[in-house]
Amino acid sequence: MSSLGPNDPGLLLHAAGPLDAESLAGVLRSSANARAALKHGPAMEVVVQGAGVRLLTGDSPIKEAITNVRQLGVEILACANSLRSAGLEAADLAAGIGTVPAAVAHLAERQWQGWAYVRP
Repeated sequence: MSSLGPNDPGLLLHAAGPLDAESLAGVLRSSANARAALKHGPAMEVVVQGAGVRLLTGDSPIKEAITNVRQLGVEILACANSLRSAGLEAADLAAGIGTVPAAVAHLAERQWQGWAYVRP
C-alpha cells in the first residue's frame, strides 16, 4: 500500500485521439485496476483529449463505466479545446466530469508536479 498523502503526486492517465467506446472503457478499466492495486494511495485523473470527449456526454454508451470509476475516486477530465472542436460544452458532459482548458498544458503541469504519466 502507498504511503502517499492527499497533496502528493498522483497517477495521470491520458486518453487521446479518435477513441471509440471500447477503447475509452479500457482506459477506465485500467484506472480502476490501478486504484485497486494502489488502494487509498495517490490521486488519479483520466484526461480525455480529442474526439473521444464525445463519449463523456450524459448519454454516453459507457455511462456505467464512467460512474463506476468516479465512485472509486478517479477524476475524469475533458479537454475544453477538444470539447469546442467537437461542438460541445461543459454542460453537455455527464454529471461529475470536469474540464481542463488544454489537456496538453494540464499533462505538462501534472508531470512537473511529479505525477506519474500513463497512456494505456
